[in-house]
Amino acid sequence: MTTTEARATAADSGRNATAAFTQKERAAGPVDHARVGAISTDALAALHEVVRRHQVTYAEYDALKAWLIRVGEDGEWPLFLDVFVEHVVEEVANADRQGAIGTIEGPYYKPGAPASVSEAILPMREDEAGTPFLFRGTVTDLDGAPLDGALVELWHADDDGFYSQFTPGIPEWNLRGQIRTAADGRFAFRTIQPAPYQIPTDGSTGAFVEAAGWHPWRPAHLHLKVSAPGRQLVTTQLYFDGGEYVADDVAQAVKPELVLRPTPAASGTGNEVTYDFALDPVA
Repeated sequence: MTTTEARATAADSGRNATAAFTQKERAAGPVDHARVGAISTDALAALHEVVRRHQVTYAEYDALKAWLIRVGEDGEWPLFLDVFVEHVVEEVANADRQGAIGTIEGPYYKPGAPASVSEAILPMREDEAGTPFLFRGTVTDLDGAPLDGALVELWHADDDGFYSQFTPGIPEWNLRGQIRTAADGRFAFRTIQPAPYQIPTDGSTGAFVEAAGWHPWRPAHLHLKVSAPGRQLVTTQLYFDGGEYVADDVAQAVKPELVLRPTPAASGTGNEVTYDFALDPVA
């Protein structure tokens, strides 16, 4: 780990995630007052019930207000919500999906990564730490027909748990890339196998986790977005069988279908795995 990377703080990461979120394209439209009112009423009623059930004191209430202020000051709302809420939103959004399984996106996606066709070596430093890893697969429709020109985007943390563009000192597109499939729908990425990492713990989200007596760890994972014309985009993460925290991910994002079982690479160096994506048609 470089000195610059070691100085990265939760506030740094939080501010960068917040800045990325504010630039994210979001569909604009008229406010559905009835829906906002219904959701808000139920959310507040659930919170009121928690206060009554646990007999929350004024001291605890004031501590909550102070903590909420700190979350905003740290810029950690995207981090906090993506860790503790997004997995349920994703579950609802993808309940009817028949093909590839989705899970949370998290706060560290950046569009526009270096592009290749069929095969790619992800950008990395000359001395990039980690086990060499070959990740390959095929993108098809629900009937198994390969999809020509499907887009597979891949990004992940380095061996120290840091993401490029969110941590000072890491090259801009480190361990980020995208591939357009050829007529056979196949793709292959050469990268390094990521390690488990803690969500930032020196800010307000870390204080919340510590106060609750939970651990702050996420299992090692790859992030992917897979899309094709006329097909539904799937956003997912892939984990590693037997890895630490797969069974108790702090973000509750692991699903059995998303656990990889790599084998030693045929080249004799590192590991490899094949994982395919079947995309649902656009409704």
